[in-house]
Amino acid sequence: MLIMASVEECRAALGKLVAQFDEIDEADRAKHVVERTVSCRVSDLDVIFYGRLHHGGLDPFTEQPPADGKAADVKLTIVSDDLVALVDGELDLARALLGGRVKIDASFGDLLRLRRLI
Repeated sequence: MLIMASVEECRAALGKLVAQFDEIDEADRAKHVVERTVSCRVSDLDVIFYGRLHHGGLDPFTEQPPADGKAADVKLTIVSDDLVALVDGELDLARALLGGRVKIDASFGDLLRLRRLI
């Protein structure tokens, strides 16, 4: 039987990710961060979390889509267990991408910048 993480565990993992971004050196953020909207679709739970990346860090994720109705600049798709493992450092992002466990829909430039920050 497959046990998946709950919506609450995913919400907590994304909260931890926000805290991890807060720990990134301001100079590194200034160098690599451009303002982007982010969505994280947790496919096995059929839920989407929305956030915003900017020079000051990463805003807390919510389940409310942006008021402007625009699609996110950076879209992640992942299953709940992998999201928790990724944030906890138990799953390597590059391996997860290569193995098809994480899908990221973003511009090439955004992918390069994110790679430097994660």
